[in-house]
Amino acid sequence: MRQSRKRERSFRPNSTVNVTPLVDVMLVLLVIFMVTAPMITVGVNVDLPQTSAAQLNEEEDPLIVSIDASGQVYIQESKIDMEHLINKLQAIIGSNKSACVYIRGDKSLKYSVVMELMSKIAESGIAKVSLVAEKP
Repeated sequence: MRQSRKRERSFRPNSTVNVTPLVDVMLVLLVIFMVTAPMITVGVNVDLPQTSAAQLNEEEDPLIVSIDASGQVYIQESKIDMEHLINKLQAIIGSNKSACVYIRGDKSLKYSVVMELMSKIAESGIAKVSLVAEKP
């Protein structure tokens, strides 16, 4: 009887935290994030023209308007009709007149199609419009 009481008294629970599983999970999440992060920024599949022009300073959170080879217009990744573009841009931008819009146009498009898109963006009250291209 004395031996069982002695064993009960000598047993003390371990109250330290085992961080090894936490580190393992965090490393797996980091690897997943590193692999998927470049794919997130692609958005709409557009074959951009190539240019050796100087790269512009990027805005913190630019609004990207894309137009693919078939003439479909996208704001960020959501498809929109050209006639609703002005109203949608005005709703997104609001009273922020310093907002910048990046246009990603497919290189197979005619110049007039891209200019029409730029004029629609200008009609919505946005003054800063930039064209996106790839380096050769």
